[in-house]
Amino acid sequence: MPLLTDSLPLIAQPLTADAFAPFGDIIESDGHAPIVINQGMCHRFHDLAEVDVSSNDGRPLINLFESQPYALPLALTSFERHPLGSQAFIPLGDAPFLVVVAPPGDTVEPHAVRAFVTNGRQGVNYRKGVWHHSLIVTEGVARFIVVDRGGPGNNCDELELAGGATLRLTLSQTELEQASGTEATLF
Repeated sequence: MPLLTDSLPLIAQPLTADAFAPFGDIIESDGHAPIVINQGMCHRFHDLAEVDVSSNDGRPLINLFESQPYALPLALTSFERHPLGSQAFIPLGDAPFLVVVAPPGDTVEPHAVRAFVTNGRQGVNYRKGVWHHSLIVTEGVARFIVVDRGGPGNNCDELELAGGATLRLTLSQTELEQASGTEATLF
């Protein structure tokens, strides 16, 4: 495992629609007007994300994921992308989780990686081709509904950060400094 002292700092920021827009959609009811259905007994928050899975005869899949918790700070070295379809993660609990993304392309440049922390009620939908780290939960086992693509073709590419870099993911500047033993400078 890479040493945290030899890594570049990456501090997770609150997940907002504007900040996440280059990478996909936030799935949440906040800011969306409900449609009242079922004789007034249900509020429907409609069309919250674009499911894009039809490439190469794809079809939507609904999966259940159980993610084990990570300890922070966390050394990040590898990413994945889904070139044939979007991928949505919808939490079944209310614990915040971390989202780490980078723009589509042939490589993942360390300076282009962004990290976000959800409010616990937000889900995310990664656009086709967006690089991302696997799910990162920190408060016990978390369950997610995952909507992604099934069908022919390779829909998962994995690679290491460009130049063999390591990113040190944390939630705060203080936590980052405690892990490295020095005052951290962000890029």
